[in-house]
Amino acid sequence: MRMKRHKIRKKRNPGWYFLLPEFLGVSVFGLIPFADVVRRSFFQTVDGSFVGISNYVQVIKNDAFDLAAKNTLRFVVTCIPCLLLLSLILAMLLQQVLILAEKKKKHRDVTMEQFYRGSAAALKSMYLLPMAIPAASVVVLWKILFDSHGFVNSAIHALSGMNGIGKILSVLLVREVDWMNTDAAFGILVFSYVWKYLGYDIVLWMAGLSAIPQGIYEAAEMDGAGKWKTCFYITLPNLRPVAFTVVILSVLNSFKAFREVYMVAGSYPQENIYLLQHVFSNWFQTLSVDKMAAASVMLAFVIAVFVLLLERSWEREE
Repeated sequence: MRMKRHKIRKKRNPGWYFLLPEFLGVSVFGLIPFADVVRRSFFQTVDGSFVGISNYVQVIKNDAFDLAAKNTLRFVVTCIPCLLLLSLILAMLLQQVLILAEKKKKHRDVTMEQFYRGSAAALKSMYLLPMAIPAASVVVLWKILFDSHGFVNSAIHALSGMNGIGKILSVLLVREVDWMNTDAAFGILVFSYVWKYLGYDIVLWMAGLSAIPQGIYEAAEMDGAGKWKTCFYITLPNLRPVAFTVVILSVLNSFKAFREVYMVAGSYPQENIYLLQHVFSNWFQTLSVDKMAAASVMLAFVIAVFVLLLERSWEREE
């Protein structure tokens, strides 16, 4: 009996060896640097003296940090619901197209099967294309569209000679407008973020939709359930595990919007799009490592609390 237990333990032990490289990688590139950031947040950068929570107090009282935190929160609250809802709708439509293709295949309707599969492939290419575009190319696109001499201003001036809406636009737009330096900049940022990461969320939703057994839908159809009831009582409940992952990854991806804004507007953009990453970048340039460390710890704490609360609410509803 002891020999058998010893053999079982021997078989189980190799699993830890496979996990060891991952654990070392996370420790070296994640846990240890973060621990150093936490340590630096309690010390002054210049002389290395211990200052307690003084850095945290300075960060909270900083007007730039306050503005950036409000803008970032506003950006996340605006973007995430739009992104989740739009990506879910498009993923469900795409899934329906693939289901129709499978039905046509069963009925040996080759022409319609190829049509539906071609449509699905075209849709996939459309929503995955923005993910493949580099940030620098997105910046060029922004400048072409929203610069004072860009496409939007040219289109409005072209319409100004027409009746109706053209006259209204000509009154509102007397001169060329740099849209990235107006209140419209926030809306442009939201639109570009949703456009950029829509395909990422669609892929995640598609993975969840593909995991739902088709037999459930067939049984519901035989029982007389309509499309809406099938959606609310079968599709959405089965997507709950995927929804948790999509929400978390979408929130984390929302912090990547800084690159495009920085390339277009620099370190001090229009107030509506001045995000937390701008504060970190400016503090890094002035070597305010202590403030930057304190702000990073606070941000990590807020994200961790958000994830834990979301996970707990998910578990309660299940």
